[in-house]
Amino acid sequence: MNLTPKEIVEYLDRYVIAQNDAKKTIALALRTRYRRMQLNQEMQDEIMPKNILMIGSTGVGKTEISRRLAKMMKVPFIKVEASKYTEVGFVGRDVESMIRDLVVNSISIVKAEKEEENKEKIENYVLNRIVEKLLPPLPKGASESKQDDYQRLLEAMEKRVEAGEMDDKIIEIDIDSKIHVEFDDSNLPPEMIKVQESFSKVFSQINKEDNKKEVTVKVAREMLKVEATSKLLDTSSINEEARKRAEDGGIIFLDEIDKIALSEKSAGRNDPSKEGVQRDLLPIVEGSSVSTKYGTIKTDHILFIAAGAFHVSKPSDLIPELQGRFPLRVELESLTEDTLYKILTQTKNSLLNQYEALLSVEGMKLTFEDDSIKAIAKLSHKANEITEDIGARRLHTVLEKVLEEISFEANEYNDKEFIVTAELVHEKLDTVVDDDDLSRYIL
Repeated sequence: MNLTPKEIVEYLDRYVIAQNDAKKTIALALRTRYRRMQLNQEMQDEIMPKNILMIGSTGVGKTEISRRLAKMMKVPFIKVEASKYTEVGFVGRDVESMIRDLVVNSISIVKAEKEEENKEKIENYVLNRIVEKLLPPLPKGASESKQDDYQRLLEAMEKRVEAGEMDDKIIEIDIDSKIHVEFDDSNLPPEMIKVQESFSKVFSQINKEDNKKEVTVKVAREMLKVEATSKLLDTSSINEEARKRAEDGGIIFLDEIDKIALSEKSAGRNDPSKEGVQRDLLPIVEGSSVSTKYGTIKTDHILFIAAGAFHVSKPSDLIPELQGRFPLRVELESLTEDTLYKILTQTKNSLLNQYEALLSVEGMKLTFEDDSIKAIAKLSHKANEITEDIGARRLHTVLEKVLEEISFEANEYNDKEFIVTAELVHEKLDTVVDDDDLSRYIL
């Protein structure tokens, strides 16, 4: 991923308003990874990633930044919640499973690239298998005239299959029992996964007669594509390249890290999902070796981006060793009325655009006056101040309240335009926002 820091920030600007410090810090961290990969091996081994800790209240854009990074980047990237892990020895997911998830993600990226490179070969394999079933080959010793006629029929049949004319035709296909079935349950130890796969191979050999299936050509195309991918692609080289990419370019977004911090007031110091998880995270974030079914993964150069609201606890409530593993700290600012207005008007595929698109399905043209958008932003900000500050998520509840009746009666506005005015927004929301108790329950 050869994007400059400015290009990364420009991409994030389309979806996340404000939070420039967070965007710059992440953009620099990503660019530093690219720079490192251009150096010699000795220097690469010495340069360690600078992990990032994003601090900010809920709804200010922490998770949205991670979502957009995942879509933008072609490097192994996963987002996990720290709160779902438990200390080793307790029932639940252990922290090493996040590394196994990262490797699985890396394999899917590399596999997709290889499938794209071999797209023509895979399509030809599938086409030949389907045509072979629709038009069985001639017996040996057929005359030249019959072979010429057969060749013409074959070419015509290939064109019909490619055009989708034969999609509803039923054919019987043989699915190769040697196709490797993979189990990617990261909760299980690698040894247990291998045992499961061994059983799968044994049963597939026993039930060979069950590998014949009668399906439509359309369904057969998808089934044979899996078979073609398994036969034409070198699985071991894909796994090795994916393992290497996960080690050198992998990124793990560790959300809700504040949920495993223990404040001084907290009584549950023996909570298996808190302090114990922090201790288990230490070696992985610092650099260790984790066993996976695809081989051992070194975590030394995996970049960790942690995020948390820290309403109840503080970053200093994390154990000191873990604090030191996240040297870059960036605080995301709370959203102002102006920021909420920009979120509604300037982001790509904003909430307003989503509602307009959804109601256009009913033949209704929904339009928002500028004053109504400002009123929605103002009342959302006011609700955040009166009750809990949930940031941009407040816009979802406010808009749903404003458009509830309109959406319910949308079919009555077929081929008509409905304009959302500031008066309508105030009529729907003023009473609710001004009443503290109502705000807490409805907004």
